[in-house]
Amino acid sequence: MTQIRLATLACICALACSGMDDSPPADSAQSDSVPGDSTPTGMPGLPSLEAPSDVSAPPADAEKTASGLASKRLVAGTGTRSPRATDTVRVQYTGWQTDGTRFDSSVPKGMPVEFPLNRVIAGWTEGLQLMVEGEERRFWIPEQLAYAGVSNRPQGMLVFDVQLIKILP
Repeated sequence: MTQIRLATLACICALACSGMDDSPPADSAQSDSVPGDSTPTGMPGLPSLEAPSDVSAPPADAEKTASGLASKRLVAGTGTRSPRATDTVRVQYTGWQTDGTRFDSSVPKGMPVEFPLNRVIAGWTEGLQLMVEGEERRFWIPEQLAYAGVSNRPQGMLVFDVQLIKILP
């Protein structure tokens, strides 16, 4: 079990960049959905693989934090507590660049991923702490909370739809 978690953690530490190096993590998919593929796009309870219409910029009604993170609740949660930065979470997600290019997703394999929040990009660490179990949110993560110019990583603002499935012990 520890080896599986370490492997998952290694994959998630590179969250939002898996599609960029031709070797996707075990729990996510490569980008560029093709017409007629059999991925579960739009299934209830899972983030969509299709880029949202507001992918280029957060809408006026998005919540914004002091750091510049913007988010919008897509589905209300059923939980009563939010994760802390030191918690491990189980999620489904899809990520896009602002031009609508999908670069990462856990959805096609139908397998949620688990990771400690303090081991991912700052925008995820901050954003998931705004959520409760069962909630789905869209995040517009500014570059300084994502990869801040790191080579071989998506550049600029990143957009993620994230479903928080469970806060793990």
